[in-house]
Amino acid sequence: MSRTPFNLGRRSLLQAGAAAAVAATPFASARAAAPALELVASFKGQVTGVAVSPKGRIFVNFPRWEEDVAISLAEVGRNGALTPYPDAAWNAYRDAKPSLPAQQFVCVQSVTVDPLGNLWVLDPAAPGLAFEVPGGPKLLRIDLAANKVSRVYAFDMTVAPQGSYLNDIRFTPDGQRAVLTNSGQPGCLIAFDVASGQARRVLDGHPSTQFQPNVAVVVNGHDLRRGDGAPPQFSADGLALDTKGEYAYWQATTGTTMFRVPVAALFDMAMTPEQLAGKVELVAQTFVADGYWMARNGVLHLTSCSDNAVKRMLPDRSFVTEVRDPRLFWPDSMAEGADGSIYVTASHIPQMKAWQGPGVRQTQLFRFKPSAA
Repeated sequence: MSRTPFNLGRRSLLQAGAAAAVAATPFASARAAAPALELVASFKGQVTGVAVSPKGRIFVNFPRWEEDVAISLAEVGRNGALTPYPDAAWNAYRDAKPSLPAQQFVCVQSVTVDPLGNLWVLDPAAPGLAFEVPGGPKLLRIDLAANKVSRVYAFDMTVAPQGSYLNDIRFTPDGQRAVLTNSGQPGCLIAFDVASGQARRVLDGHPSTQFQPNVAVVVNGHDLRRGDGAPPQFSADGLALDTKGEYAYWQATTGTTMFRVPVAALFDMAMTPEQLAGKVELVAQTFVADGYWMARNGVLHLTSCSDNAVKRMLPDRSFVTEVRDPRLFWPDSMAEGADGSIYVTASHIPQMKAWQGPGVRQTQLFRFKPSAA
């Protein structure tokens, strides 16, 4: 697929990220008393994604990043008890004896519940954020009433070639279309049609979906780097669709710029890559963010990894801190409960050995009730 240069006019991507050693952001301020952060559950493994059903069922996932995992997808019960979901067979994959990657969870990255009440599971099948297991990249739809997988969508090399890392997914209000982010190299969005199962890479290699090389990821005052000194290169990651399904919003985690594009344009097969690139808009200057969540009231929430916070975007496209707490160590993914509570995972990515940390031993799921928008 051809890659189209992106021209921001008066502000280039490099200018947008200049001096972004993002220990703090000028947009953030405590305009009201911060809501209380409630611990929902603690986990011995490294959690990333969370989903909450309309009936209040909570699901979390554990990717194979640092070590093998006994449970890839779980339902959270009382006192944080984990039950493999939808069953033990789907959670049976093991690093020591890999088999049936098309029929088992290999490295689940995220989960979400669509507007129709289905649970969706995104498996990039790239343990350790590295080599994809052949035949493993896939998207699953689970019927929560039956607790059964209702359909498996396999992604071939045209959608998820080596170097990809399928990261997040959001649905249109009718549940018939979805947009995915690929935070690998090169970054892109993926337009996905539920009925046909057709998926295609869009904005593939476009600057808006790539990491910003001049952005430093700083957490608690420390520069996040690998043992060889290499910085993180996380491309398109955080993703949200507005409540009408008209626009998709995203940013690279190694980036400080929010973009948007009309959802209809992503699915317009007649549109050339150049024409689609022309539809991309710069929305706001942000901060290092991993997760996006568009609440039912139309308020966009972003996790702020550098200062252990969740922030919301105001109508003037500035940001205000909703909750900040040292326990939110690398706030990762979010979901919304029936009462409007925001659930957020703390995945402790800077503690990973790959980032010169001691190793991740415990992670958490929290929730809070947002203040009035």
